[in-house]
Amino acid sequence: MHEPVAVDQVRRQEHKRLKARGDERLKGTKHLGLANEENVPKWRHAEFEVVEGENQKTGRAWAIKESLPQFWTYHYPQRAADYFRRWYFWATHSRLSAVVSAAKTLHAHWPNIVTYFRYRLTNATAEGLNSKIQTVK
Repeated sequence: MHEPVAVDQVRRQEHKRLKARGDERLKGTKHLGLANEENVPKWRHAEFEVVEGENQKTGRAWAIKESLPQFWTYHYPQRAADYFRRWYFWATHSRLSAVVSAAKTLHAHWPNIVTYFRYRLTNATAEGLNSKIQTVK
């Protein structure tokens, strides 16, 4: 499971809990939790601050998700590993089961992730070629 799905699972659980108390603050915020902060339209910033702030579980899950893309900007494998170690600790100690599951999935693929940092190789070219072949079929 990847991070945006984990954020949505946390949001749904929290919305259900809040709704039972008559609190509708997370209603209609599904896509806000899935978006990156810079992609949120200006007219939805107030709603976004509700999702992001107030120390809600959804806000914590979103913050963990938002901090991961920085990991991919590192050029040195050891620095990337150090960042991932800190991020993984944060995610696995968040007490958010969906986030913990997503972090453990990434951790299980660690050898392949390290390969990316060592060689900057991905299967994007092969996937693109495969897509063209499927279109021709």
